[in-house]
Amino acid sequence: MQMNNCVIGIDIGGTTTSLGFVDRHGTLTCETTLDTLADQPAEILVSRLCESIDKLSKALPPQVAISGIGIGAPNANYLRGTVENPPNLNWGASTNLVELFRGRYNLPVAITNDANAAAIGELLFGGARGMKQAIVITLGTGLGSGFVVNGELLYGADGFAGELGHTTVDPAGRHCACGKQGCLETYVSATGICRTVSELLAQRLDPSCLREVSYSELTSKKIYEAACGGDSIALAAFDATARILGMKLADAVAHTSPEAIFLSGGLAAAGDLLIAPTRRYLNEFLFGPYKGKVKLLRSDLSESSGAILGAAALAWHEVGIATRP
Repeated sequence: MQMNNCVIGIDIGGTTTSLGFVDRHGTLTCETTLDTLADQPAEILVSRLCESIDKLSKALPPQVAISGIGIGAPNANYLRGTVENPPNLNWGASTNLVELFRGRYNLPVAITNDANAAAIGELLFGGARGMKQAIVITLGTGLGSGFVVNGELLYGADGFAGELGHTTVDPAGRHCACGKQGCLETYVSATGICRTVSELLAQRLDPSCLREVSYSELTSKKIYEAACGGDSIALAAFDATARILGMKLADAVAHTSPEAIFLSGGLAAAGDLLIAPTRRYLNEFLFGPYKGKVKLLRSDLSESSGAILGAAALAWHEVGIATRP
C-alpha cells in the first residue's frame, strides 16, 4: 500500500456531521461539516455525505487513493454495521450504514460509537501509541468509554462492550436517560456536574456566583470559570465529580489493568481542576497491586479534529485487517 493513501473519517452527531481525509500519520485534510438534519432518514444523510466526499476528493493529488471509510456515530454497533435506536436521530430501531456506504463505494467500511472511535484514534494517532492496554473516557453531555485490550478494541459478544457510563454509582440515585438509576454518566459528565452544583446549592449556604445562574442557563463552562475564580461550590462540584470518577475508574482498572487512562471531551478541558483530584482518588480506590502503576492523562488528540481522526483510525484499522496476508 502506498504511504500517501488516505481514508475518510466521518463523525455523525445529532446536530452536525463532519468528515475529512486522513493519511497514515493522522494528517487531516479537506475537512467539511454539514447539518445532520436528524429528522430526515439516514439514506438522505448518506447521499449528502457522498456528494461531499465526491466533491472534496477532486482536490486530492492524483497519486492519492482513498483506501477506506470509518464512521463514528451514536449507538453504532461495529459487529453489525448498524446504528441502533440512536438518540437525537430519527432513524428508527436499526439502520445499516455500512451497507449504505458500500452501495456507493467499493471500499472497506466500518462503524463504531464515538467513544470507541476516540479510543482507536488515541491508539493510532494519540498518546496510547505503542500501548497494548488502555482506556479512553469521553466526557461530554454523557460519558463514553472505549477499552483497548491486547492492542485491540474490546467489543464483546454483542458489539456493545465497555459502556462504563452506564455502570451504577447508586442504585437509588439520579435518573438516567437510559431508563436506569444512578448511572455514572449522571454524575460524571457536563450535565452531571450541573446536577451536582444544583444539589450543592440547595444543601449548603456558601456564597457563590452560581446562585445567580438559573438551572436552565447553567453549563459546565460556567462552573469551570467559577472554580477558576475560587468559588467554593464550583470547587466542591469538581471534587465530588472527581471522587466518583476515580472510584469507577479504579473498578475498571481491576477488569483490564490498563497502562494508562485517557480523558477527552469538553469536561476534560477543565484540566487539573478535574484530572488532579481524579488521579488522587483513583489511587486511593485502587486495589493494592495496581497502585501507582496506572497513568491518568488528558487525550493527545485535539478537541476540534479528534472525532474525525478517531473515525479515520477505525478505517485504517480495517484496511490493515483487509490487507493482511
